[in-house]
Amino acid sequence: MSSLLQNQCERLAGARYPLHMPGHKRRVPPAPGLSCYAFDLTEIDGADDLHDARGILAAAMARTAALYGSARCRYLVGGSTVGLLAGIRALAPFGSEVLVARNCHKAVYHALELGHLTARYLIPPVLPGFGVYGSVAPAAVAAALDAHPAVRCVILTSPTYEGVQSDLRSIARICHARGVPLLVDEAHGAHYLPLAEACGWQGGAVAAGADLVVQSAHKTLPSLTQTAWMHLNGPLADPAAVERELDVFETSSPSYPLLASLDGCTAWLAERGPAAFAAWRARLDRFYAAARGWRNIPLLGVSPDRAACFGYDDGKLLLRIGPAGAAALRAAGFEPEMVCGPNVLAMTSPCDAERALDRLAGALAAWDAAAPCLPAAAAILPPPGPLELPIGPALLRPRQIVPLAQAVGRTAAEYVWAYPPGVPLLAPGEQVTPAFAEAAANLQAMGTALRHSAGGGAGALAVLA
Repeated sequence: MSSLLQNQCERLAGARYPLHMPGHKRRVPPAPGLSCYAFDLTEIDGADDLHDARGILAAAMARTAALYGSARCRYLVGGSTVGLLAGIRALAPFGSEVLVARNCHKAVYHALELGHLTARYLIPPVLPGFGVYGSVAPAAVAAALDAHPAVRCVILTSPTYEGVQSDLRSIARICHARGVPLLVDEAHGAHYLPLAEACGWQGGAVAAGADLVVQSAHKTLPSLTQTAWMHLNGPLADPAAVERELDVFETSSPSYPLLASLDGCTAWLAERGPAAFAAWRARLDRFYAAARGWRNIPLLGVSPDRAACFGYDDGKLLLRIGPAGAAALRAAGFEPEMVCGPNVLAMTSPCDAERALDRLAGALAAWDAAAPCLPAAAAILPPPGPLELPIGPALLRPRQIVPLAQAVGRTAAEYVWAYPPGVPLLAPGEQVTPAFAEAAANLQAMGTALRHSAGGGAGALAVLA
């Protein structure tokens, strides 16, 4: 008997073509013949133990490591979130300092919170046409490490949710010259592996020499939602410390259907990956050829902002078409990944249908002919205010809810973010600035819901009492 939840999920899955994660696009089985109850085991004899893998799971993770060229790989069944929590905790002792790009996912901030870590922020430049963060400059990393010699690790996101890459190879060299490990949140870059480089997916974190790399296989590859893996390289990330923290943050009863889908994804990459990536590239080439003829739809992959990025994953289609454009896509049979302010993100993958992007290009051409170009994004990502105290201690202080206008100049006692993408616009311990208040108002005026972690809401904010 089907549940009400299953019925609703099936209805949504059949309503529109998915321009969103998971990467299998409901077309490529994450593991051939996978039936959840048939593979739903526990740590019985012969099934191995994820937290002490010596048998079939150890062999599966070794196969994935070999495919990516990493020293070790660990399967994750709590998404990239569990990898980030465990990895940061393993690299940064409680109460220490870390260097963090300000455009990291909220899971990174939660790791800072739990470890009572003091964040020294790297603030990437904002791409003016879209209002999203650009690349982190290697020189900025070097300067920050020189200014903060007590930093225990560097934490970056590349590619970002919108597809922006940083020069990880140069950044890794800078970090390693100072004996500091580099952790890269590559949740949106599991498709960056050696067999994809010939098709244009270059600059991945593993090849660049990052010490810990966390990837969500489910975002762009054929693996079930919630599946991810962590790669370990070099001597600066202690495997025993990583294992210990994974034991803390990850369930002791991992789902074998999820583990099987990760191994199935590895097999798919090894057997079909080269052809699938070549076909993906051909589909994207056709799409971008059509997009270059548009007059009223800015697309990050072909806009002047693209030249300001060190690299860009053009499998991400960031369009400035606003909520009305997103509604037009839904009417044409497509469901986008994100609508945030004027930006709409469509995610592609090597599992897309052969003509899906051609149909998308046609729908967008019709919009381009009928709709005016939206102005450049205004104040989507405000520069963070001065850091008054670390996140962890800020969350332990008494707080009060005040109108947003009265919060300006006070110290924030909660996170505020749009989800997706899940990058905090405001973090606890930061001073609330007029720029934040303006950004919040602009986003809400365009229909973007902002999430508050401690009781604030539209027009109100939790601040330290």
